[in-house]
Amino acid sequence: MEKKENVIQRKTFDFAVQVVLLCQRLNGEKREFVLSKQLLRSGTSIGANVEEAIAGISKADFSAKISIAYKEAQETGYWLRLLHATSYIDSVTFETLYADYVEISKILFSILRSTGRVKD
Repeated sequence: MEKKENVIQRKTFDFAVQVVLLCQRLNGEKREFVLSKQLLRSGTSIGANVEEAIAGISKADFSAKISIAYKEAQETGYWLRLLHATSYIDSVTFETLYADYVEISKILFSILRSTGRVKD
């Protein structure tokens, strides 16, 4: 039996790969270590928390992990904006990653809303 694709799982993993590659570039080319480490932590944590949510043992566990993933996504958006504003990343890189962050955030928020954890 074929496993159905989990869109948020795939998108957060792909996003984490892009974040890792960007941080490697920031470390190597720009010699920037502090901000890139912050981005690396939050940007990869989104997918890690989605994985934990999927493996959750209860609805409350699932909801709590998705909530953390959403908060980590918001932090990631902050670091991306800061790196762009300080010219560590160019506009093309920023716009691509920022668009992915926005899409992931919207999906996570929608999931949170469906769990009843967030009210409109």
